[in-house]
Amino acid sequence: MPLGALVTAGQAHESKSFEALMDTVKIRRRRRPDAVAGDRGYSYPRIRGWCRRRGIEAVIPTRRDQPRERLDRRKYRRRNVVERCIGWLKESRRVATRYEKLATHYLAMVKLAMIQRCLRLLDPSNRA
Repeated sequence: MPLGALVTAGQAHESKSFEALMDTVKIRRRRRPDAVAGDRGYSYPRIRGWCRRRGIEAVIPTRRDQPRERLDRRKYRRRNVVERCIGWLKESRRVATRYEKLATHYLAMVKLAMIQRCLRLLDPSNRA
């Protein structure tokens, strides 16, 4: 189930907007998840420190130019859930091809696709 969305410029690296994206996530009454999984592109001291200060486990493999840290492989394997969720969202043609020119309009379409995905999860018999 998608938890949050943020639209950035195409040339901006995802790790630059990590903190802003995490501020959009709310799980039940908590504002933060227990763990965050990401690929090597998120292996920055800034991100690891941000997670550590908030008591979030960073399940991120280290880059080759960094000292090795322990990685919970079992939790890291579950990162594919994010990739599958993006695939489900891209079933919506407007999200996949980005017809909207304005970022606010595109974000609205992404959020509508997220709502549609959540409704499918709640009622799998209704596939329309």
